[in-house]
Amino acid sequence: MPTSKVTVHFPCLVEQVWQTVTDLTYTAWRSDLARVEAVDETHFVEHTKSGYATNFTVSICEPPHRWAFTMENGNMSGSWEGIFEETADGARLTCTETVNAKHWWMRPFVPGYLKRQQKRYLDDLRKELDHGNQAGTSTGH
Repeated sequence: MPTSKVTVHFPCLVEQVWQTVTDLTYTAWRSDLARVEAVDETHFVEHTKSGYATNFTVSICEPPHRWAFTMENGNMSGSWEGIFEETADGARLTCTETVNAKHWWMRPFVPGYLKRQQKRYLDDLRKELDHGNQAGTSTGH
């Protein structure tokens, strides 16, 4: 299964990164999502702007240090893990995502898809956290 691991630094508190990433009630900063439906404490569904749904099951929730879940939709299954660390000048987030395509013909495209998805997610997150820091708020919304 293709895996993509990315580490990014943010000039804010690790709690601010954690709150933004794990808050399923405020996802307007995500440019790819229309909405997120929280089913219960460990299950949620992301709905893309094109109407595609992906189901998530939280497997680890250790605030504000580690959040992990499995994910599945009609095209793929996989997992995501975020490690949140405090640094001397802010916070570091390491995202590891593994995806398995359900259709053989999609497999060659998965590594590129993973990199694009992670880049978009982290670019959106950086914009949201920068906005929050400029506004002087703790969460950016």
